[in-house]
Amino acid sequence: MSLIDDAVPVRAGESLDEARLGDYLAAHIPGLEPPLRVRQFPSGFSNLSYLLSAGGVEFVLRRPPTGTRPKSGHDMEREFRVLSGLRAGFPECPKPLHFCADESVIGAQFYVVERIRGIILRRDYPPELEATAGLVRAQQRALIDVLARLHGLDYRTLGLADLGRPLGYAVRQVRGWTERFLRASTADAPQSAEVTDWLAANTPPESGRAALIHNDYKLDNVVFDSRQPERLIGVLDWEMATIGDPLMDLGCSMAYWVEAGDGPDMLATRMLPTQLPGALSRLEVLGRYSEASGLTADDFRFYRVFGLFRLAVIIQQIYFRYFHGQTKDQRFAALGPMAHLLIRRALAEAKA
Repeated sequence: MSLIDDAVPVRAGESLDEARLGDYLAAHIPGLEPPLRVRQFPSGFSNLSYLLSAGGVEFVLRRPPTGTRPKSGHDMEREFRVLSGLRAGFPECPKPLHFCADESVIGAQFYVVERIRGIILRRDYPPELEATAGLVRAQQRALIDVLARLHGLDYRTLGLADLGRPLGYAVRQVRGWTERFLRASTADAPQSAEVTDWLAANTPPESGRAALIHNDYKLDNVVFDSRQPERLIGVLDWEMATIGDPLMDLGCSMAYWVEAGDGPDMLATRMLPTQLPGALSRLEVLGRYSEASGLTADDFRFYRVFGLFRLAVIIQQIYFRYFHGQTKDQRFAALGPMAHLLIRRALAEAKA
């Protein structure tokens, strides 16, 4: 086995026409020569990621998932544009190589980037990497420091000023995610009105804060150096990036931050190794971020509750595709109960 995050054979129903794709990319990406070998990265619940190998060179292809998709989500051209702008000021983003708008090539729009080889932490540390308390803490501090640096970029000089509208961002987010949840409801979906009513009533006033935000920033969307595993070298999955309130970005990240003392229900929803000895507490995450960014909030509760609710919506949207038979990926079967747990946790924190 290897520390490097690796790909596996492509899942049934998600294959690509290797010959046609290889011929197309050979005409658009210097150094890529058929025959093309395609494998798939098995993790992730949203856009599909493939490892392309050709002539000893590796690339990553990203395309939307199959089935019904949110109207504003999975915009490959937009994500490619974000990466193209970011390269000037944020070296941790993958180098963009090509965007394809022609859906006839693989059945959807897609883009290709250079691969960042390294360690990606999933639910648990890989067996080859000892999760010492010192390493766990160092990696999580690096995670927060890089987020603060991202939020400190001048998005205007990067040519990304029109990526989003920071004025009224929080209000639009609450309204938009409430509507998304309703559209993704299934017969077994949790009731969300109490949480959404609280969010609408407790949305903070305009802060004047505006930053380029990732919107899905977490341990399994970053890459660590396999030779210096405390060093963060890559940030992936920019599909939801926009211009907005950086504290909302942090709140969404902390929705994934399950601590050792959170109880069995929440520990069962854990997607990342944030419960290990040495891990930062949510309070420490907030303190580290405030120190690195200079940004503070008198009451972070709104951002935390919003993050939990938004995660519940994302989970419910994915479960919706499984519930209606639009995907056969069996990982999605457990997402319905997870949405219930997240709604309950959001409501409990709102009432705390």
